[in-house]
Amino acid sequence: MALILPGILHAKQILRRSVSGLAKNVRKGHIAVYVGEEQKKRFVVPISYLNEPSFQELLSKAEEEFGFDHPMGGLTIPCREDVFINITARLNAF
Repeated sequence: MALILPGILHAKQILRRSVSGLAKNVRKGHIAVYVGEEQKKRFVVPISYLNEPSFQELLSKAEEEFGFDHPMGGLTIPCREDVFINITARLNAF
């Protein structure tokens, strides 16, 4: 039985709405996210990250700050770029 956390459900809803121009440049099995506190940078990450606790923590922060109204039209994660890169680098190591 799979356990789906609320953060994942919210991310899926946001991703469904953001399937537009930029989403066409995303490979199957990946999602585009926007990261940064002021200047947002676009990253493409594997959807498998949605199951990782460290990434789910970032999704919770996004939900707290933006709810379902993401300014970039896609999933926006409100953290510093270097923190996001550090987290994804650790996830890539597995």
